[in-house]
Amino acid sequence: MILASLDAPPPELETRTGWVIKPEGACRDDMCVPLAAPFDVRDLARRLGMPLVHDERHELWALGPQADAQTLTSVELPDIVLPDHTGRDFALRSLRGTKVFMIAWASW
Repeated sequence: MILASLDAPPPELETRTGWVIKPEGACRDDMCVPLAAPFDVRDLARRLGMPLVHDERHELWALGPQADAQTLTSVELPDIVLPDHTGRDFALRSLRGTKVFMIAWASW
């Protein structure tokens, strides 16, 4: 969701996430997560595990979907070694300083 303000619940929050803001906090089905008062999207994002990104140039925020798994905390690529087309190990760190376009695919 794209947001211009952090001090009010996004109007499409319930439609897009299933969470609704009530006096007792952010609620979905029978579960409620308490939120600090006054309302702040940063608190909502932190408590529900939703990524929140700020675009300073356009003064907008983007609130992502709830992450059920660990989310990225930096843009640094970990040290990854993958097999190349001949089966030999290839370290991605060897490409440091060059632009890389990576395609990942899985059969499932």
